[in-house]
Amino acid sequence: MTPNTIDLRHQLHQHPGISGNECFAHDTIVSFLSSLHPDALHTHVGGYGVIASWGSPSLPAIAFRADTDALPYGHCCGHDGHTAILLHLAALVDAHRPAQRCIVLCFQSEEETGAGSQKLIDSGLLQQYDIRAFFGLHNLPGFPLGRLVFNSNTFAAASTGICLHLQGRQTHASTPEKGINPGLAAAAFMQCMASLNTSPDNYADFMQTTLVGLSLGGNDYGISAGSADIHYTLRAFTNNAMQRLLDATLSTAQALADSNGLTLSHTLHDTFRATENSASLVDILGRIARQQGFDHQLIQQPFRWSEDFANYLTLWPGAFFGIGAGEDHLELHHPDYDFPDAVIDTAAHFFFAIANHNN
Repeated sequence: MTPNTIDLRHQLHQHPGISGNECFAHDTIVSFLSSLHPDALHTHVGGYGVIASWGSPSLPAIAFRADTDALPYGHCCGHDGHTAILLHLAALVDAHRPAQRCIVLCFQSEEETGAGSQKLIDSGLLQQYDIRAFFGLHNLPGFPLGRLVFNSNTFAAASTGICLHLQGRQTHASTPEKGINPGLAAAAFMQCMASLNTSPDNYADFMQTTLVGLSLGGNDYGISAGSADIHYTLRAFTNNAMQRLLDATLSTAQALADSNGLTLSHTLHDTFRATENSASLVDILGRIARQQGFDHQLIQQPFRWSEDFANYLTLWPGAFFGIGAGEDHLELHHPDYDFPDAVIDTAAHFFFAIANHNN
């Protein structure tokens, strides 16, 4: 194990920074990388992001990404561990530079909100490299410790929050016919949304709608409600299916609003694209794992949670995969979750094997 890698992970765990406030992680990463010999080190990229590279930008490049932010109640998703993995990889690359290849390491903030990867992209720094493949990973409780988990299609689902605002007109509760109450339209809308759900076994057409909040009128019993806010999370396994689901949601809401004399507006929140992998690169990952004896498996069904790594895949070929955190490990986002240090070395050396692969 590279000196201090686990200690650095523990320091990050003890100083969690939520999305947009990853200053401790940023400074810790920069301090560690400054002790090495990268050819380029970019700090405060898109806020608290860091990009380091080894090799000339004119060479074919392979990029790797780790997320650095925490949840409001701590590092309960393992981003501290992902960061430690990439720091360990940095030390390996620094000591044994791959020939005729540029290695780019991206330490990305604001993954939990889905904003961070786009900020790194918008910085324009990544476009200065000839990136041929982009890789990232996430730890996976419920899988054997250290097992690599691949999916040739989508690894994590597309999702978005949506708030639909139905505006009518309130009136005295004794004369509801003089107002426009959105209650019946809201009830009908929720029934329609339930009918859009499909089985996750149907990869290309999987769609899921989850009611997460409803605000209708108030608690003044003399007033008939005049507005409603309906909050849903929408999910799909492909970006095409997500667009169909969003279109169906809005067209259904608009039709009900029109038929009930309501006006409709909406906002989207925490929007993530599907992480649609390059199948050929997943094949290469499987080949490397077999050749070098890494425990691994190929899964068929994507995970329903989302990953903003998807934004990189819209610009560069790449693959996102998982590494087992232990079959009995606490689930992601559990308040007592802690990243298993034992997988840091395995994940970093698999990343290093990818960096040195010839094809």
